[in-house]
Amino acid sequence: MVESAEDASLVGAACDGDRAAFGQLYERYARVVHGILLSRVPSEDVDDLVQDVFLNAWRRLRTLRDHKAFGAWLAAIARNRAADHHHRSAVREELPEELPAEDREQSEALAVLTAVKSLPEAYRETLILRLVEGLSGAEIAARTGLTHGSVRVNLHRGMQQLREKLGKGNNP
Repeated sequence: MVESAEDASLVGAACDGDRAAFGQLYERYARVVHGILLSRVPSEDVDDLVQDVFLNAWRRLRTLRDHKAFGAWLAAIARNRAADHHHRSAVREELPEELPAEDREQSEALAVLTAVKSLPEAYRETLILRLVEGLSGAEIAARTGLTHGSVRVNLHRGMQQLREKLGKGNNP
């Protein structure tokens, strides 16, 4: 609740033209937007789309009725931008299954990211926000507008499915 009150104050200041206040919102939510986009679009497109999302939010900020709902509103903009990206993008060539592995850790990280991206959308987003962006369950809930219970369930079920996909069964 404190975070949403702080957001409301920052949104109000940003609506009045305070770029520094919007900069603080950017710092607070950039990882959330990055994680949402990473769960939906090719990784090479994410950084540019993060900027698009925040530019769009800046332009439309005065249309936000409930300043406390900034996080959920921004998450919706990110999800919509990812959907638009897919509609506008040309068909992309998929990477071959066998990539030359110059760096084993990078190869493993790519395999895990690919496995996460194959999960259902709700699990994909929450897992990337937790595992890649390093947000806690409470932070994910507060910044995306999801309930804490939904985040907890999505993380639990997503991790179960991820373990199965990675061939680790129920072992932690």
